Amino acid sequence: MAGTATKPGRKTIDPATAETWRTWLRQMLLIRRFEEKAGEAYSLGKIGGFCHLYIGQEAVAVGTIASLRPDDYITASYREHGQALVRGITPRAVMAELFGKAEGCSGGKGGSMHLFDASLGFLGGHGIVGGHIPLTTGMAFAIKYRGTDQVAICYFGEAAVNNGAFHEALNMAALWKLPAIYICENNRYGMGTALERASAIYDISERACSYDMANEVVDGQDVLAVKAAMDRAVERARDEKLPTLLEVRTYRFMGHSMSDPIHGHYRTKEEVEEQRKRDPIAVWSGRLIADGVMSEEDVKAMDRQVMEEVEDAYRFAEEAPEPEPEALFRDVYAPEES
Repeated sequence: MAGTATKPGRKTIDPATAETWRTWLRQMLLIRRFEEKAGEAYSLGKIGGFCHLYIGQEAVAVGTIASLRPDDYITASYREHGQALVRGITPRAVMAELFGKAEGCSGGKGGSMHLFDASLGFLGGHGIVGGHIPLTTGMAFAIKYRGTDQVAICYFGEAAVNNGAFHEALNMAALWKLPAIYICENNRYGMGTALERASAIYDISERACSYDMANEVVDGQDVLAVKAAMDRAVERARDEKLPTLLEVRTYRFMGHSMSDPIHGHYRTKEEVEEQRKRDPIAVWSGRLIADGVMSEEDVKAMDRQVMEEVEDAYRFAEEAPEPEPEALFRDVYAPEES
């Protein structure tokens, strides 16, 4: 793969930046192909319960987590497969968890909505809408209490803004000047919202203006824009111990969950196809090709490698053992008795 742009008129990209940019594309491709395979597995009955796919929102997870350190804390809502993969939970461990297998990251007990790995600071997907937002505020309080320079970040959908816990948590973070970053992934259609309400939910950042905290509206289909906004938020949190609300405007190409059709109830096929013109993977791969960082064949080869990795995760999950009955009485992260 080319490391710099060489054609006349192109901006030269240094090798380190080029490698980072390729990594972001690979992460986005991994999320996309993993989610497609998860959707297939759900349709075949391999995955039970709920399954909320992240297709269309890949640039949000990749751009924000790229700004973090390994010792920072992450919490997320139930649409958290993408964040888990980018944070470093392996595709095998995530897929096995979706299958409810013992080799899953939560021991097969959590499933799609409750991925967890304390060693990576990934402190859970949470099924209760908005329930994890106060938890993130508590983590930020703990950071300040200990006197470290870590950051606590929280992902949630726009529907969680209607929850009182959102306002209480942000109010406390502002009053106590906590190093927290609240990332609203505004994909336009919170569960239960009607079509006529879609445009009305674009006032999320304004709701934080009553709190003493920074807030930004970000293009969630542009990984560079997301990364730049997150860099600013992380700097405020680490250096000034100040919270930030990022309203990242994105779009999910799939339904709310696997039980929700892609279009028909509250959005049209034409709307979804129009939004697909700003597919974050197509936008970013096009940028890399235009800048000479990758060729079209490089992108295709990377995609093939990612698909092989996802197929491996699928096979691993199918062959992994079911949890033993005794696991019902054992904490996944508790040490085994000798």
